[in-house]
Amino acid sequence: MANAIRFHVLIIPTVEWPVLLQRVQRLEALGVEQIALPDHLVDWTNPPAYWYDAWTALAALAQATETVRLTTAVTQIPLRNPAMLARQVLTLDQISNGRIELGLGAGLTIDPSYRMGGFPNWHPAERADRFGEYLELVSRLLAQETTTFAGAYYQADGAVMNPRPIQQPRPPIMVAALGPKMMRHAVRHADIWNSLSFQPSFSEQLAETRIRCRRIDRICAELDRDPETLQRSYTMFDPQARHHGGALSYYASPGAFLAQIEPLLALGITDIGLYYPFLETQVAIFERIVADVIPAVRS
Repeated sequence: MANAIRFHVLIIPTVEWPVLLQRVQRLEALGVEQIALPDHLVDWTNPPAYWYDAWTALAALAQATETVRLTTAVTQIPLRNPAMLARQVLTLDQISNGRIELGLGAGLTIDPSYRMGGFPNWHPAERADRFGEYLELVSRLLAQETTTFAGAYYQADGAVMNPRPIQQPRPPIMVAALGPKMMRHAVRHADIWNSLSFQPSFSEQLAETRIRCRRIDRICAELDRDPETLQRSYTMFDPQARHHGGALSYYASPGAFLAQIEPLLALGITDIGLYYPFLETQVAIFERIVADVIPAVRS
């Protein structure tokens, strides 16, 4: 059975807490299905800016909302011990009454969080190797009451995880994966595969994403996984926004939005991540798209 189309909104938490809370509650009222927060120590494009810890903020948002699902896009493995992360996710699953998901990625070596916080900044190849173990361990910790794991990088000896999750067998896991090794990890253990493209134009982004979708199909075949069981997610990154004062091209009009959404849906993408507008001047069109255009796309 094909996955239902859904949208999530990625909010960059560079505003005061009351503003962030109001945005999330407004999005819930508009019918947004999921809110995502990035997981860094600071805004790596502007370290002095306001910034909130993702998992602490999600706990507060879980108490201030009722229906919207909550996730990270994405938690970086160098920043968090896998057992403690699993404990955080299970805690949020209880607090949110089953509305939490886990977005997980290897992280970026250019993120100043590592230098500022004294976190390890592994070489990309080591990150990918570590990620496979980390992902398998976290998946087990979330799904099992007691877990023992002995890997080359990560270990757990009789780790107890109670209470058990409301979502069974565990909260969903989304893996951000752009390269073949990370994509194989996603196929082995994830519920959702997420990608984005840094290509300069949307047509080039679409071409790159098409190639990745074909690759994920091949990996599913190699690992004997039904590709229909792996939901495909895409984050709509606009590399030109910074050159246009923060204006996102897909919020220029409903037509501009559909022009980028429809080709992604044709590739089999069913979970689309949108950035909350960086400019106040685009909020009205964004809310119109959320309230009117997205429900029509779903139907």
